[in-house]
Amino acid sequence: MKRGVDYIGVSVGAMILNDKGEVLLCKRSQRASNERGCWEVPGGAVEFNETLEDAIHREIREELGVDIDLLEQFPAANHIIPSDKQHWVPSTFLAKLKDGNIPKIMEPEKCDEIDWFSLDHLQTPLSLITQYDVAYYQRTREK
Repeated sequence: MKRGVDYIGVSVGAMILNDKGEVLLCKRSQRASNERGCWEVPGGAVEFNETLEDAIHREIREELGVDIDLLEQFPAANHIIPSDKQHWVPSTFLAKLKDGNIPKIMEPEKCDEIDWFSLDHLQTPLSLITQYDVAYYQRTREK
């Protein structure tokens, strides 16, 4: 059985901001499991017996070869992808890179590009969950 397809998958993401307020986005490869070609915050599936925090630290090390500091956890969300017949429940963390860490693509089969973008000038298309994450972040900062 395949998580996210045969049963609801649990996932995590990291909305990593730099000192300029830019967000790190990854472009999903054509071999990614869903939303191919979309830009999104990095992350992945939570493994059995793994905390959300441990999962996002592991995923970011695996995907980008860096360590992060977690600043805040966003509420869980609905990530239903009708075109890929998938259903995920993700929780995204606001994060920053630990000093001296420079992200690089460690899983080229999943990610074609990475770059930093102003929240006012994001690449498109954005994954569904990244659209939600950016909207949540901006909405909660306007208060």
